[in-house]
Amino acid sequence: MNYYGAKQMAASWRTVRKNTIQVATEIPEAQYTFRATPETMSVAEMLKHLATGPHWAMQLHFLDKKSAVSGEDFGRYMGEAQQLAGALTSKDAIVASLTENGEALAKQLEQMTDEQLAEPVAVMATDKSRFELLLGLKEHEMHHRAQLMQMQRLLGMVPHLTRARQQTS
Repeated sequence: MNYYGAKQMAASWRTVRKNTIQVATEIPEAQYTFRATPETMSVAEMLKHLATGPHWAMQLHFLDKKSAVSGEDFGRYMGEAQQLAGALTSKDAIVASLTENGEALAKQLEQMTDEQLAEPVAVMATDKSRFELLLGLKEHEMHHRAQLMQMQRLLGMVPHLTRARQQTS
């Protein structure tokens, strides 16, 4: 049987974050204001969102260790993340935050026990396990990274994962 536990989740998170950092590094800072459409986040806004995204998970799962999250809790966590994002005013600061926050989360993930991953957490109207919530964080980052890679295309760049695939073909 294949098993996906804390160590695998941490390794997978590191891979996802490494790819996000690669995208952040490759897009020139002069292009960080680019938006695919006027209503969407800019490159910088999306990267700040990802850089501070682990904040709520760190608070919920490792600091507060909550078994239930209210809308008020979630709003507070997201407000704190937005404040952290506001302090990221350069490409270097964003990349450093992506790196530091990503590794901090990975280190916490790899320390979790199977029992902790299985714990139920009531999130507003649904019950999910910590595993599901943490996996969702990774999926959220992959969603936004796909958007960033599309933005790279619109900026005339070939994303690194495409380049790697082309080199093996």
